[in-house]
Amino acid sequence: MSAQQHVFQAEVAQLLHLVTHSLYSNPEIFLRELVSNASDACDKLRYEALNQSSLWEDQPDLRIRLHLDAKARTLTIEDNGIGMSQQEAIDHLGTIAKSGTRDFVSRLSTEQSADAQSQGSLIGQFGVGFYSGFIVADRITVQSRRAGLPPEQGVQWRSAGTGEFETEAIHMPTRGTRVILHLREDAEAYLNAWKVKSIVNKYSDHISLPIQMLKEEWQEGKDNQPGEMVTTDEWETINKANALWARAKKDVSPDEYKAFYKSLSFDAEDPLAWSHNRVEGSTEYTQLLYLPQKAPFDLWNRERSAGIKLYVKRVFIMDEAESLMPSYLRFIKGVVDSADLPLNVSRELLQESKDVRAIRDGNTRRVLSMLEDLAQHNEAADDASDDDKAQAGKYTTFYAEFGAVLKEGLGEDFANRDKIAKLLRFASTQSDAIEVSFAQYKSRMKPEQKAIYYLTADTLSAAKNSPQLEVFRKKGIEVLLMTDRVDEWALGHLHEFDGTPLQSVAKGAVDLGELQDDAEKKAVEQAAEDFKPTLDKLKSALKDKAQDVTVSSRLVDSPACLVVRDGEMSLQLSRLLKQAGQKAPDVKPVLEINPSHALVKRLQSGDAGHFEDLAHILFDQALLSEGGLPEDPAAYVKRVNALLA
Repeated sequence: MSAQQHVFQAEVAQLLHLVTHSLYSNPEIFLRELVSNASDACDKLRYEALNQSSLWEDQPDLRIRLHLDAKARTLTIEDNGIGMSQQEAIDHLGTIAKSGTRDFVSRLSTEQSADAQSQGSLIGQFGVGFYSGFIVADRITVQSRRAGLPPEQGVQWRSAGTGEFETEAIHMPTRGTRVILHLREDAEAYLNAWKVKSIVNKYSDHISLPIQMLKEEWQEGKDNQPGEMVTTDEWETINKANALWARAKKDVSPDEYKAFYKSLSFDAEDPLAWSHNRVEGSTEYTQLLYLPQKAPFDLWNRERSAGIKLYVKRVFIMDEAESLMPSYLRFIKGVVDSADLPLNVSRELLQESKDVRAIRDGNTRRVLSMLEDLAQHNEAADDASDDDKAQAGKYTTFYAEFGAVLKEGLGEDFANRDKIAKLLRFASTQSDAIEVSFAQYKSRMKPEQKAIYYLTADTLSAAKNSPQLEVFRKKGIEVLLMTDRVDEWALGHLHEFDGTPLQSVAKGAVDLGELQDDAEKKAVEQAAEDFKPTLDKLKSALKDKAQDVTVSSRLVDSPACLVVRDGEMSLQLSRLLKQAGQKAPDVKPVLEINPSHALVKRLQSGDAGHFEDLAHILFDQALLSEGGLPEDPAAYVKRVNALLA
């Protein structure tokens, strides 16, 4: 039969140019699309054969085969699926953006359609994936025969992608479809078996059908000739054809979970924990999420690649699905497989939607639940089960690596702020170990205590020796010590815990309420009155450094300390921002003095000759004690030397 000329049913010259040059950012995507089409064809046969078993003919085993021909410069993708009749080839290959898969599903019975979707099988939805072949080929030949039709009713479809195609009847003994790509000269890399295998392993490794290629073996050279790889007649399966996350949890062993994590993350260490779930409802997806043991070197790079791989019906879509996990959980590794996600036409980008948000929220809740479980079993009793004992200490390991990043969630995730707060751990004036939770702190609070007290500092040593803690130590009040750089910012978004307000001991006036007796309060008031002339002179001497000078109620042994007013940026945060090269306001703190200290009494005695030097020394020492540096270190040293002389 002579060939028939046809015209594509679209403005094809322009549209094909768009598909092949603009739609796909990565040329190798063409192989994913064509393999996915072949998988769809096999799945369509499986569903149609439920009602018509003769469609199987004599080939009950479904598979996809890739064949490379370097001499002819062709790459062939072959399947033994449903195939196409001549009219179907004209309809589906001659109309761009006509999805055969979508058409097929719409014709399935309701029950079969639901099964097809639940099995995660039918992949295609846009009807443009086939034309991605023109990214690497200047001509495409398709040979196909629909299952159930006689061999002489095969069809051959050919096109150079210029706006026309031709079809003709051919004899085809076996059902299925062959897509033959006649590769351009600049695409000869896709004739390399190793490259083709690597693309399949990346994008289509978990498709349920075996993907086969002719096996290559090394053949030693003869007569001093070099050896080479020789293609044999034996077909070998190059994909795993098994998506671990698609299996039931009971069928997957811990060793298999660990091995999959290592292949996923390239981490030599076992994961700390994992969570594997099939989520059903308005948005259906499978999640397999891992918690690593060690933080990566670029953990604090908020632009680093996300650790979630996105699959749609077992076909790899993207490596860095940032939309599926909040930034403060960027250390999580894993897989999300869904059939419901809205992708752009090239299937390379996620489109923001309620489904994406639902999956992100579901992933977040699952990770936080995993952390809650680890925290709950961090300390195992002697009579605990073996499983609980195996969990002991894991949360401590996690928090040492990722605790600081988790705190970012206080400012980023309002919906889960309370859950995150329960997971935080700190050192305190009662424990140097970072193990004190807000709940533990509350359980140890004094009956008269009305707030959770905390102090931020650059180091634990600086925090423990801070003069702001003196009155709290005197009265036996525990203070949480926070030394992560993110603490000051994070705590700005958390104002209470379980109904109890949080109060920085370095901000505002210390009001210990009932913890301070009337005599102490009166003593402070009296000292403020007695020292008023001295306070006025100090304000004048330090007008460029301090916004106010007051008598302190928090100092016991130190002569002075610096505090900021409630709502103002702390000195530590200001320093951190400036060190990071960011703009930060110049903070003028309040200088609080201890009226019972000898140095302060010397100021009051009226040593006019050294008053100003003493005032500046007092301020600079207070600045040093809380981790800062004098504005003019040389002037500070000069003043100290002058007094010592």
